Amino acid sequence: MPAGAAANRTPRQPEPEPSCPYNFHHRHSLSTAPPPRATPVPDPLVFRPAADVLYGFPRGRRLAAVDSAWQHIEVWDTPQLGCLFTLDGRPMTSAGDEFVYHECMVHPAALTHPSPRSALVLGGGDGGAARQLLKHPGIARIVVAELDPEVVRLTGDYLPDVRGGAFDDPRVELVIGDAAQFVSGVVERARERFDLVVFDLTPPDSPAAGLYTREFYATLRRAMTADALVSLHLGSPYQHAPRIDSLLTDLRASFATVRALGAFVPLYGSLWLMAVASDRLDPLAADAATLARRLAERGVDGLRCYDARVHAALFAAPLTARDKLDRRLIEP
Repeated sequence: MPAGAAANRTPRQPEPEPSCPYNFHHRHSLSTAPPPRATPVPDPLVFRPAADVLYGFPRGRRLAAVDSAWQHIEVWDTPQLGCLFTLDGRPMTSAGDEFVYHECMVHPAALTHPSPRSALVLGGGDGGAARQLLKHPGIARIVVAELDPEVVRLTGDYLPDVRGGAFDDPRVELVIGDAAQFVSGVVERARERFDLVVFDLTPPDSPAAGLYTREFYATLRRAMTADALVSLHLGSPYQHAPRIDSLLTDLRASFATVRALGAFVPLYGSLWLMAVASDRLDPLAADAATLARRLAERGVDGLRCYDARVHAALFAAPLTARDKLDRRLIEP
């Protein structure tokens, strides 16, 4: 820049706050002049899960952006985690670490049940939960009730390994529509009951809000077998403590046994808490030998996070997490 040029330039006005406080794309250039680089620097992918928390993935490249009837969907390619997708600015699934989330959402509950035969996935349009459930050969029927067909399409196009062909398996039925209405229909028809239910949904402040209520849990129980287990994700104890307290309180009011578990999920930038709930079965009742035997008998292999030795550790919340929450809610 020539000497003195800065003094003659009109000062740049501050940019307005981004419309979505969770995910925004910061512009690198401080002027309208083109940057001196030969190629443009990609915008970083940045998430703000709480007012005082910011993290992200520099040098991300946006591959697709779609406004569906329900939400804004983006697909990004990142050097750190490969392809990932977001819903309304929230990180959902990445090719690089999806196994952590999906294995912990499925196998602790599936291995607690002695012989699951049917499973219901609420949400789960990326197919990751269905893929993990298919590792249990005794499960003869899996229903995936996904609200948004664009999630199914985009994740199939850009993250095909996440589902791994699960939606092509004859044991899997993909139902597009409102999951609450699907469950109500199951109850009204009284033709089937599920041994496992996986809440693979967006958080409560989203189109899935009605599924995180005591009223829905009461309806869902009528679509479950007596020994059924429910698994769902809660959030980060460091970023979403009030939400986790509320979710666990409602779960404990609805099911006899509720156990919280957690694993670090890189895409979420934090320890991520989940829960398993049931009226008859307790995921802490099975010892490592029993779990290892069930894994071997079912031929479950190819896991990258979960195994029989990890099981108990997942349910042992660290002190830092317990300090953020009401200890009664996350301790056994």
